[in-house]
Amino acid sequence: MGIVNVTPDSFSDGGQHARTESAIRHAHNLIQEGADIVDIGGESTRPGALPVSVKDELARVTPVIKALLHSGVALSVDTCKSEVMQAVLDMGADIINDVTGMRDPAAQRLVARHGHCGVCIMHMQGEPGTMQAAPHYNDVTRDIKAELLGQAQVLQAQGVQVERISLDPGFGFGKTVEQNYVLLANLNLIAETGYPLVLGVSRKSMIGAVTGQSVEQRLTGSITAALAGVIRGARVLRVHDVRETRDALAVWRAVQDAENKNV
Repeated sequence: MGIVNVTPDSFSDGGQHARTESAIRHAHNLIQEGADIVDIGGESTRPGALPVSVKDELARVTPVIKALLHSGVALSVDTCKSEVMQAVLDMGADIINDVTGMRDPAAQRLVARHGHCGVCIMHMQGEPGTMQAAPHYNDVTRDIKAELLGQAQVLQAQGVQVERISLDPGFGFGKTVEQNYVLLANLNLIAETGYPLVLGVSRKSMIGAVTGQSVEQRLTGSITAALAGVIRGARVLRVHDVRETRDALAVWRAVQDAENKNV
């Protein structure tokens, strides 16, 4: 899953793709590098981010979706607004990726009506503006697992088929650095639920915290974290650096394939 932030204030790219033409060009580059899914977002959810209006969010994402409709990859839209979800699904988007975990009943009913779309439920403690103030868990992995399962069951009760649902533990969204790494180390406990796991650790502050690297220099750490997640059951990697991550996965898979061969 390649990331396209059509925003002026995202943590990772600082508005590099805020203009429609730049975002479309970047998306095509990610597809050429091997992205299976393009995740388009029009509202930053970095810690302390301010909300944007429905009008502004739609103005950012809809031209990009229109340009990519026949690109041959699945289109995911990163939004928590039911009005935006409605518009992009009507346009032909394939996946709704909601960082608030589909808490809004209107959003739940909407995705239930759109029987074709995938739904990614992400865990976030609190709201973007305050989520890093003092995150607390009794047991970070089990608490998040329980909350994600609860939301999945809410969606299923609304009529969303189980095969349409994926889970994202929400690294960096209301978690300390230590909590993030405990969660990553125990990701297999969430994977055992059977829902496909989406892993989003690319370039995040948890990488910088242990490497001391700036956002632009976190590629090696991001790939290492991604592989750690795959080993523990992650099935979708949400990344900025598609080609490099695919290369790392190809080598890892070659090792896995060779493990039981006796040449």
